[in-house]
Amino acid sequence: MSSAKTILITGVSSGFGRALAQEALAAGHKVIGTVRNREAQQAFEALDAQRAFGRLLDVTDVERIDKAVAEISSDFGPVDVLVNNAGYGYEGILEESPLAEMRRQFDVNVFGAVAMIKAVLPGMRERRSGHIINITSMGGFITMPGIAYYCGSKFALEGISETLSKELAPFNIQVTAVAPGSFRTDWAGRSMVRSTRSIPDYDALFDPIRQARKENSGKQPGDPVKAARAMLALIESQSPPTHLLLGSDALELVRQKLAALGKEIDQWEKLTRSTDG
Repeated sequence: MSSAKTILITGVSSGFGRALAQEALAAGHKVIGTVRNREAQQAFEALDAQRAFGRLLDVTDVERIDKAVAEISSDFGPVDVLVNNAGYGYEGILEESPLAEMRRQFDVNVFGAVAMIKAVLPGMRERRSGHIINITSMGGFITMPGIAYYCGSKFALEGISETLSKELAPFNIQVTAVAPGSFRTDWAGRSMVRSTRSIPDYDALFDPIRQARKENSGKQPGDPVKAARAMLALIESQSPPTHLLLGSDALELVRQKLAALGKEIDQWEKLTRSTDG
């Protein structure tokens, strides 16, 4: 293993955040994890009395983030790695889904992540080192009916991550967007917010999708512990990628999307070129 790092992970109560924290602690790293209540903080710190430190923070409380990160740096030293893991899924046909739910989805999945990045960046830039990992999704590349708000938020975070990687390259700060496929986390279970159905026209399209997602929750092919180990390998890499897919399903579906996109671009190339001059 490379030298021990100080890793700040948002949302360590369950899922990828908890799995990554546990694997990082086992590997000898110091982990500061954000949680949203005292009970979760105590449970997290019980993982390792010497190197697991919980902090109460809701990533949508952007006014609090700068102060919280400053306190973390003061208490534990510079943050070497930020992992933006906090997030959730919203499921609902777009026409049936209130705009307020879209704002909430973006507040957590996008604005919260960016606020965390902006809080750690000055220190990383000053030190000319650091690694920012944003947990996105294969839903940041592919889409399916019923998760427009979620996919929109993950597409946004993918684009932000890629742009940021170019802005920070001169300062030796790495940025990686990690896009998991279907894993056995709570994403499709208790962590998912589901819209109320109201328009029968969408029943035939969406009801089977919603039912299948509920039934498959907990049976997905991806192992969160193996995902955590993959992310640890990423953290220890000297030249990490800008994008990393996790899971064979993500790999297959994204490759299909890219092939279909290439075919569509070729099909419409003449019209595309017709606008020059």
